[in-house]
Amino acid sequence: MDAEPDFSGLRAVFVNCTLKRSPEVSHTQGLMDASIALMRSRGVEVETVRLVDHDVASGVYPDMREHGWETDAWPDEIWPLVEAADILVIGGPIWLGDNSSVTKRLVERLYAMSGMKNAHGQYVYYGKVGGAILTGNEDGIKHCAMNLLYSMQHVGYTIPPAADAGWVGEAGPGPSYLDEGSGGPENDFTNRNTTFMTYNLLHLAKLLKDAGGIPAVGNVRDAWDSGERWGYTPTPEGPNPEYR
Repeated sequence: MDAEPDFSGLRAVFVNCTLKRSPEVSHTQGLMDASIALMRSRGVEVETVRLVDHDVASGVYPDMREHGWETDAWPDEIWPLVEAADILVIGGPIWLGDNSSVTKRLVERLYAMSGMKNAHGQYVYYGKVGGAILTGNEDGIKHCAMNLLYSMQHVGYTIPPAADAGWVGEAGPGPSYLDEGSGGPENDFTNRNTTFMTYNLLHLAKLLKDAGGIPAVGNVRDAWDSGERWGYTPTPEGPNPEYR
């Protein structure tokens, strides 16, 4: 077995997209807490946010107060935590087989910042890693995780192997994760996936941080706009003309 790496120095933020305001019990938070505890036990600095507790406006601009909203907690309260973190884990419930409206709002606000740049001139999420945690009492984990992980990598996050975990119990109405007798906290499949996800996030975040992020070759927007093509030369006919 490889020696366990030193994960101290990494920062993670877990954003819970439950529909329930604090202090109401969140089953999603219950499963997220298992991953959070594991990260903290390995020296990782972890912040947690319940998005619905904050007055985050809907929209796809960095500050929706500039677009007709009276208030918007995103730029001052949530974004600084996301920007500072090496790891983002989005947690949320499954409703009607899909992500919650709060989850979708978070994804839209992440997208709003995707035009920003990091210190290397790359898009701001380059060098960060992402994962997803879902809970419910019907099917939908893979569908919801697919949507979240695609959205995260599209804006620049790097996704490690097995980057999602969840618990839904038996299909149909029934107990949720933290309900007495649900079997959720004891479920070996969920516990294994949560552990693998947590360590894979840590391993990849450490690799990227130690390497100084994703190499800034072939992926810098300002360089492209200035004419740099890093060896790419389109043919006059365009790609694959024989398949037209």
